[in-house]
Amino acid sequence: MEIDALRRRLTGKITIKGDDAYAGLTAAFNLAVTASPAVIVEARDAQDVAEAVRFASAEGLAVAVQATGHGLAESLDGALLVHTGRLDECVVHPEERWARVGAGVRWQQVLDAAAPHGLAALSGSAPGVGVVGYTTGGGLGPVGRSFGWASDRVRAIELVTGDGVLRRVTAQDEPDLFWAVRGGKGALGIVTALEFDLIAQPTLYAGALYFDGADTAAVVHAWRDWSATLPIEATTSLALLQLPALPGIPEPLAGKFSVAVRFAWTGALPDGESALAPMREIAKPVIDAVQTIPYAAIGMIHNDPTDPMPVHEGAELLHDLPTEAVDALLAVAGPAAGSPQVIVELRHLGGALAEPPTYPSALCHRDAAFSLITIGVLAPPIADAVASHAGRVSEAMAPWTTGGVLPNLAAGVGEERIARSYDPETLARLLALAEQYDPANVLRAGQVPVRAAS
Repeated sequence: MEIDALRRRLTGKITIKGDDAYAGLTAAFNLAVTASPAVIVEARDAQDVAEAVRFASAEGLAVAVQATGHGLAESLDGALLVHTGRLDECVVHPEERWARVGAGVRWQQVLDAAAPHGLAALSGSAPGVGVVGYTTGGGLGPVGRSFGWASDRVRAIELVTGDGVLRRVTAQDEPDLFWAVRGGKGALGIVTALEFDLIAQPTLYAGALYFDGADTAAVVHAWRDWSATLPIEATTSLALLQLPALPGIPEPLAGKFSVAVRFAWTGALPDGESALAPMREIAKPVIDAVQTIPYAAIGMIHNDPTDPMPVHEGAELLHDLPTEAVDALLAVAGPAAGSPQVIVELRHLGGALAEPPTYPSALCHRDAAFSLITIGVLAPPIADAVASHAGRVSEAMAPWTTGGVLPNLAAGVGEERIARSYDPETLARLLALAEQYDPANVLRAGQVPVRAAS
């Protein structure tokens, strides 16, 4: 490879195996994934990304991209990795209620920048993840039923397509790419910047109720009935938890089976209190953490882990959650089931998430009623049991699953996994556009539709 020639064309840096920076730039949030690309381009601007893609095309290398490590799902052996972590532009335009961010920006940066203006962004449950990867995969957040998908708020996209061309994409200019990137992950190019609308939501009535494991059946059945009655101002999820006894985990939860009912209310405080009241009456929470919070503190609703760990994730989408489905889930993942999963989560969908977008996109499965995810830590003595048990959870819930999955939940690669992320028509269109904008099939690593090798 003519690495020196590429190095002379870059503002950023090149790293290869053996360099001191290599381990840090290839670090995945999921420690079960070990990335080993042949070369890393640490981009400083969009032109660096374009140069890297052109170089990879000339050398016959596959190209992958990462900023925070949350989206890594395969080894990337022999690939060129474009690291966008230094594309850190973050500008809020308060009068027009929109923001522009570089590909290296994490959601918490946007939340903190928007908060002084009484504005907020549709981040996910973990504000430490990158804006771009989350949004291009749809973006399902803790207030999704109220405000919909993050990808539907996108105004403009700047990206380098697989042919090495830097493009600015809007609904009016490059509409095919505007459709594809919003939901299509990295199928068409490497995003260098996003512009998206903000919402006027300075505070939330939000948090979680944590119940003792002895109350699991009553809480889950009640949550199923209660969630069906909620208006669009409410978004909720439920998690069966088996949190380890580690520093920082509250004593009522540490080393025990518990149930968390997460709740976010975007309307008036008294109405939110009334809406949540039925769940507070089912059983006495061991922790009641639902309160009025600044929107920028939205991460406390789910309290997702912030430290990397080796995990296995499984995901499904459900078209319904009848009483029989709750019983089936409790039989395989309830307190008496011997489940090795740390988290088994149900998210209530619908509301604004089910509404068609102003501009169509590649995001599919808007009609799903619930998402289901399992997360298990791959550590002794349960490591070998985690994946097989996740399979048993899926089998138990099969009568109510759609067969689909969201791109960002339990991120994965391969033809079967990608086919589950899209309906056949959408996948066919993504593949056709990839042939047009990436004729050399450079963007063949990571979460992208599988194409025949060029």
